[in-house]
Amino acid sequence: MQLFSSSDKTLWRLALPMILSNITVPLLGVVDTAVIGHLDSPIYLGGVAVGTTATSFIFMLLLFLRMSTTGLTAQAFGANDKTALARALTQPLLIALVFGVLFMVLRTPVSSLAAALMGGSPEVQQQAQIFIEIRWLSAPATLANLVILGWLLGVQYARAPMVLLIIGNLVNILLDLLFVLKLHWGVAGAAAATALAEYVTLGVGLWMVARVLKMRGIHFTLLKSSWRGDAARLFRLNRDIMLRSLMLQICFASLTILGARIGPDVVAVNAVLLMFLTFTAYALDGFAYAVEACSGEAVGAKDRSRLLLIWHAACRQACFVAAIFALIYAFTGPQIVAMLTSLEALREMADRYLIWQVILPLIGVWCYLLDGMFIGATRGREMRNSMVIAAIGYGLALLTLPWLGNHGLWLAVTVFLALRGLTLWLIWRGHWLRNSWFNA
Repeated sequence: MQLFSSSDKTLWRLALPMILSNITVPLLGVVDTAVIGHLDSPIYLGGVAVGTTATSFIFMLLLFLRMSTTGLTAQAFGANDKTALARALTQPLLIALVFGVLFMVLRTPVSSLAAALMGGSPEVQQQAQIFIEIRWLSAPATLANLVILGWLLGVQYARAPMVLLIIGNLVNILLDLLFVLKLHWGVAGAAAATALAEYVTLGVGLWMVARVLKMRGIHFTLLKSSWRGDAARLFRLNRDIMLRSLMLQICFASLTILGARIGPDVVAVNAVLLMFLTFTAYALDGFAYAVEACSGEAVGAKDRSRLLLIWHAACRQACFVAAIFALIYAFTGPQIVAMLTSLEALREMADRYLIWQVILPLIGVWCYLLDGMFIGATRGREMRNSMVIAAIGYGLALLTLPWLGNHGLWLAVTVFLALRGLTLWLIWRGHWLRNSWFNA
């Protein structure tokens, strides 16, 4: 077996732009954490952590807008079906705008409820509510951007989402530095920077989509009528992916909620440590996105051999990258923590939990890649069932909290990622042996 075959080159052609652009996404969180972490109290960092978790929880429930769009678009692309390609854009875009406007209208009561449910001290809740209410002003743009990103990935136009993400994220970082450090807006500045950057990203994204539509020969007349038809399949797929995303978000939100119950220092230190996991996940998702596009194209074209070649290439390259991350965190973890916060107590506490950040890239890489396989094949029901098993394992691992404390939280995350990868692999392997993968 070649270590760098033509399939590996194809994979890198799709994955590298997404890896480079994805890396800018957690940089937003790094900037928020670093800027707020250098203020004079951990209350602000805790407020941003709780506020970010609450907003992400809601928005990520609607991640099906990105995932289903990628799968359906890639299959239409593989089958060379222009009508289906247009429909894969317009139908989820309408759903995104409806939900986005609803979030804007209800943002004040929902932000109060979300901050209270997340817990923590009254001071932390107050800062979290400020963050949430401002952040949700960008809901229509945020959700529309998910659809646009998914569609561009599905047509394998890798440079477009790279430009889309990098421009939006750089705007966010620059506004974050301006609003928080220069204008001293605190938590409100961090939220405003993210909200404004979403609308800048939307403008760039719509321009990118218009270019690709022209390249693919899809005219406005076809686009205008494409929202009709085959909606039942989209809603079934979105239902299953949303339930899967709900369980995923509950598990990760509980990391912040339980940390807040343990103490304000724990929720703050976990916010710092989550930067490691988030950075790794976004980088490895570059490979997952490439697998999504190739898996969907292969399903649309019924090409078994191409799918297998891409899968083997993804395993080789993604595992290599995951090992690099593990080594970086093992040898430079304390230095990375020091860049994220100047609070000595948080630095010392974070150093005690760095071992989990070394383990997690090696465990999590498999569930990221297999997610890509299942999204491309639009197998939402099986993804949902796999997540149920992983969530149960996560809950059982939390029983170690009375003895292990915060180590128990990170053990539960490790078990969660491991079970996701294992169950998806068993399901995929069964389909492959029965030659039923293309019968979704």
